[in-house]
Amino acid sequence: MAVIELDQVSKHYVAGRSAVSSIDLTVDDGEFMVLVGPSGCGKSTLLRLLAGLEQPTAGTIRIDGVDVSRLPPAERDVAMVFQNYAIYPHMSVRRNIGYGLRVRGGSKREVAQRVDEVAAMLGLSDLLNRRPSSLSGGQLQRVAMGRAIARHPQLYLMDEPLSNLDAKLRVSMRAELEELHTRLGVTTVYVTHDQVEAMTLGGRAAVLREGVLQQVDAPQRLYDEPADAFVAAFIGSPPINFAIGRMREGALMLGDQALDVPDAARPPVPDGESVLVGIRPEDLRDPRTVAGGARLEVECAVRQNLGADVLLFFPSPSSGDDYEIIQRLTASEAHSATRADRQLLCARIATQFPARAGDRLELVVPVERLHFFDPDTGTRLRSGLDVSHPRADNDRGPIHV
Repeated sequence: MAVIELDQVSKHYVAGRSAVSSIDLTVDDGEFMVLVGPSGCGKSTLLRLLAGLEQPTAGTIRIDGVDVSRLPPAERDVAMVFQNYAIYPHMSVRRNIGYGLRVRGGSKREVAQRVDEVAAMLGLSDLLNRRPSSLSGGQLQRVAMGRAIARHPQLYLMDEPLSNLDAKLRVSMRAELEELHTRLGVTTVYVTHDQVEAMTLGGRAAVLREGVLQQVDAPQRLYDEPADAFVAAFIGSPPINFAIGRMREGALMLGDQALDVPDAARPPVPDGESVLVGIRPEDLRDPRTVAGGARLEVECAVRQNLGADVLLFFPSPSSGDDYEIIQRLTASEAHSATRADRQLLCARIATQFPARAGDRLELVVPVERLHFFDPDTGTRLRSGLDVSHPRADNDRGPIHV
C-alpha cells in the first residue's frame, strides 16, 4: 500500500496550455480517492502523471515518501486499468491476467496459482480459456481488473473503467469495485466524469475544473457544503437550481417573491445587493408534509414520473442576463436556458404530490438548506447555519437519474 503526495504539481504543454496547475493533494494509505470533473479538466492527465506516462513540468510526486517524479512507469509499482480495457485479443483470459506476472519473471506454478486466485475473486474461473472476443463488456472489465490485481501493486490507477458499460451494468460494477477495495485495501485513484460514481465510490473526491483543484472532501460534504458554485453544480443529480436573488429588508427576493430568511441563515450581503442562490431539487418540499420554511409559488411546466418520485419543472425567476452569470460560474450546460426567454428549474417531490402542467403550485423551501454564492466569483458565502448539520431521517440526499 502507499501514501501519495502531490506537491505543487503542474503540467504545461506547448503554446502555454496548462493541463493541471499547482495541484496539492495527499491520498492516504489504503484510501479510495476519486478525481472527478468535466471532460478536459485535467483528471486523466493527473492520473498519467502518477503512472509515469507523463512527467510534470513543475512540482513533486511522492509515493511513500519517495520522489517518483522522473521515474519510469516500470519502477513505480503501480497498476493501471484503462477505459478501453487494453486486453490482448490474441491471448486467453488466463494469459491476459497472468501477463504482468510472466513479464516480471514469475514461475509457471506461481503465475497459475495467482491467476486462479484472482479469477475466483472476480468470478472469472469458468472463462479462463476463452478469448476476449467472446466476452461481454462487464467480463472484459473484470479481466482488466484481474490483470491489475494479480501483480500485488502498491497503487491502483483507474481511468474511467466503467464508462463503456451500459447503465445497469455500471451500477453492479460500482458495487463490485467498492467490495473489491474493501477486501484488498490497496490505495486507489479513480478518474471519472460521472458524479454518481464520485458520490458512491470514493472515501473522498477531488473536484477539478480547467486543471485547478476546486475542493477535496467526503462526497456528502461536497453535496452539503460545496466550496463554490461549480462544485455545487457538478455534484448532485438532478443538478442544483440556481437563480439570482437580492436581499431586501431581511427577505430574499427571487423575482417578485419574497422568502423570509432568519438572521442566522442570511448570507453576508447588504440590502439591495444580488446573491447567487442554489436550491437543490430535493430541498423543494410538499407544503402538506413540512412545517415551517419559506413558501415559493411556481407554475408547473413539465411533470416527469420516476416511480417513487416526480420531477416538476417550472420557470426560473431569473432574467436573461442572470443566465449568463450562472453559466459562467457553473460552466455547465445543465444550467443553460432551455429557451431564449426562460430557464426551467426542478423540484423532486413524492409521486403523490398533485401537480400537472399548467398548475399553480406552492412549494416549501427550508431556508437552512439554501446555498448562497458570490455572483462575481462563485465562492460560497457563509451564514450562521453554514456548518455540517445532521439530516432528519426523512431528508433525502441526491437522487441519481
